[in-house]
Amino acid sequence: MSETVPKRELIQKLLKGIETGDAKAAAVVNEAKYIQHNPQTHEGSEGLAALFARLSKTDPRVTFVRVFEDGDFAFAHNEYDFSSLRVAFEVFRFEDGQAVEHWDNIQRMQGPNPSGREMLDGATEITDLEKTEVNREFIRSFVEEVLVQRQLDRLETYVDNGLIQHNPETADGIAALRTALETTSDEGLAIRYDKLHKVLAEGNFVLSMSEGTRDGVHSSFYDLFRIADGRIVEHWDTIEAIAPRSEWKNNNGKF
Repeated sequence: MSETVPKRELIQKLLKGIETGDAKAAAVVNEAKYIQHNPQTHEGSEGLAALFARLSKTDPRVTFVRVFEDGDFAFAHNEYDFSSLRVAFEVFRFEDGQAVEHWDNIQRMQGPNPSGREMLDGATEITDLEKTEVNREFIRSFVEEVLVQRQLDRLETYVDNGLIQHNPETADGIAALRTALETTSDEGLAIRYDKLHKVLAEGNFVLSMSEGTRDGVHSSFYDLFRIADGRIVEHWDTIEAIAPRSEWKNNNGKF
């Protein structure tokens, strides 16, 4: 497969195989090198082909809302209709025009949120390509300082007061975000970020992949941020419980 094919096209070709059940879509994957980080999917393109065949029986629909490239990576923000609606972030690493590593984070569609926003609506235009690395480091610092270290007094340094929020349970603005981060449950903090694993970016959009707990349940947090004028102005996310080790179908881990 040609290395010149844009990675944003390869990721769409691969994931459209979910709709069709066509095993050829899995040919985008280099089976010899493929590392699967979805704990409930078997390793290699054979595992993907079986997954596609199973999912295609539910008459699924795959809708790409945002698709990005970052060096060897492509990542997408999708709507899946697998008999029920789900929101997904899909991340692939490519070598020589084929996918060699995969991560994802999927959540049931919810909403609208208190501000009337849905999980997938909002801005889609990629701009400010020259600011990609600045924006990547900006979000890395935000996640480390504010979300992991919980320096909530630093929120105003990073977040625009008019933040457009797509989390299905949280309203627009800094005050609602602070409340969400401060909310407690019987298990302690309702949302707790413990570790930032990866930051991917293209222009004004940055995706962070983090690990922590939600209501005491080991979870993965994928957060997509849009940055304008040096501030976070829009936010989307998915939160997924990480399956217990006894249920894993590969040994690579979620991250």
